[in-house]
Amino acid sequence: MNTMEKIVEEVQTLPETDAREVLDFVGYLKAKRAQTRVAITDMSEFDQFGAVFDGKFNRDECYDRKVLR
Repeated sequence: MNTMEKIVEEVQTLPETDAREVLDFVGYLKAKRAQTRVAITDMSEFDQFGAVFDGKFNRDECYDRKVLR
């Protein structure tokens, strides 16, 4: 018995109100997954800056810039 069959079997034994809660939870999970996908795809606009910032930050170099002298 796979997971889907187990879920169906369990939900069929629930009262209607509890089954609606399960359905609401499924909707929540789908919305959460869709939101995560959107957040990941939105990061693509920052890819152009990948070559500028290497992930290392030196605070001393930050404050020792010509424009700040």
